[in-house]
Amino acid sequence: MEIFNNINKNIEYLENLFEDCGDVVKRKIPIGHNKESSIYVIYIDDMVNRETIENTVLENLMINIRIAPPNRDITNENAMEILTDGGITTADLKECENMEDAVDEVLVGNTAVFFDNSNKAIIISSKGFPKRSVDKPDTEAVVQGPQEAFTESVRTNTVLVRRRVKTPLLKCKSLKLGKKTKTDIALMYIEGTVKNSILNSITKKLNKIKNLDVLDSGYVEQMIEENKYSPFPQVQMTERPDKTASALLEGRVAVIVDTSPFVLLLPTILASFYQSSEDYYERWEIMSFIRIIRYICGFFAFSLPALYIAITLFHPSMIPTDLALKISGSRAPVPINTVFEVVLLELIFEALREAGIRLPQAIGSTLGIVGGIIIGQAAVEAGLISPMVVIIVSLTGICSFAIPNISLVSAFRLLKYFMILLSSIFGMLGFAVGVFMVLTHLCSLKSFGKAYVSPFNSQSFKSVFQDTVFRFPLDKMKESSYKEE
Repeated sequence: MEIFNNINKNIEYLENLFEDCGDVVKRKIPIGHNKESSIYVIYIDDMVNRETIENTVLENLMINIRIAPPNRDITNENAMEILTDGGITTADLKECENMEDAVDEVLVGNTAVFFDNSNKAIIISSKGFPKRSVDKPDTEAVVQGPQEAFTESVRTNTVLVRRRVKTPLLKCKSLKLGKKTKTDIALMYIEGTVKNSILNSITKKLNKIKNLDVLDSGYVEQMIEENKYSPFPQVQMTERPDKTASALLEGRVAVIVDTSPFVLLLPTILASFYQSSEDYYERWEIMSFIRIIRYICGFFAFSLPALYIAITLFHPSMIPTDLALKISGSRAPVPINTVFEVVLLELIFEALREAGIRLPQAIGSTLGIVGGIIIGQAAVEAGLISPMVVIIVSLTGICSFAIPNISLVSAFRLLKYFMILLSSIFGMLGFAVGVFMVLTHLCSLKSFGKAYVSPFNSQSFKSVFQDTVFRFPLDKMKESSYKEE
């Protein structure tokens, strides 16, 4: 809808539109020596920088009125021209002819000025809403490396990335998602490094969800992933600017969502979830060793309870005699079968983990440690659970904590029960079938045209090992896994 030529009609429309909105400031200001002309200023309180509004706009406006000569008096006909030429001094000022666009600008923290006898409004950049300062990362902490994390401001986040990638080839496309939320999205990539097919695929996916309301990057992740029924994450989330910059240099795309401190990295492969920013800040020998441990822990994070059930129930001959006797002796007073025992303790462990997250940080960490020790010890002494099951479940939890990505850990937490089900019915055969099914599913996944198991499907030995299970010296890593076909 176009802006009305009559200021009173514009006022009436905006007053009705923002009815019962006490935080919206609306002021009709008479201008000119004879006060016959007027302008209408509208903005949202605490979403604007008041200093900008009062000093740059209102104060300069009043000064311009007082010093204007009689032959240059502000009237309805020349008000907009005079104010844009010098009455309003700000670096970012633009004209707007559409009422919906003007309202959208007000809703994001800018100020709109309407004039009589003019079907245009002036939009003044005055954003100044409260925002969190740059802090340390919570979910991706490192010992050595930058200690900065993204915030909930999309512009702050783009600046954190540009500080690390100082090239005009770093592009930042702006989009809006949602009919009601109108969430700002920044699409960042390095021109000439990212493949056009990947960029076009991501842009197409985002355009498909343009009308869906988005409140966080997690919404976007679920809407654009290709296999929505897979437990494995097909989009990598990070709160670290250095990891985002590294991904851009590899030819990936970063999707930054306003109001979310987590950035989406596309496309993604399984190996990325086993990598930490710290891997590249320390020597390659120790980090290669750490990565091997992560892959081993990743396997046991979803398979160890199932493996224990399969061996103890169906193939006890695989266990050394002395150990088998100890396990059998410890299980003698336990009144429930092994499967139910494992599942029960796993569920208790999950409940403790969830409770620790929801409680304040100081209390939550204490609950997780003390609660686990007390409950485990009490259950063993009461004869409800055998000591070996406590050890198995504890080791499974430790293995999951060794994986640096929470999304992959969540997938393993779910797969763990699937593996327990197969092993409790078919023994080692069920365990082997479960592992085969997981591997087959991984091989079938793609992330925006990129094979999920890449570069493990490559025929090149160097491509497979240079930055996956091992980490070669930095000067030996010639090509990123994302740049290979």
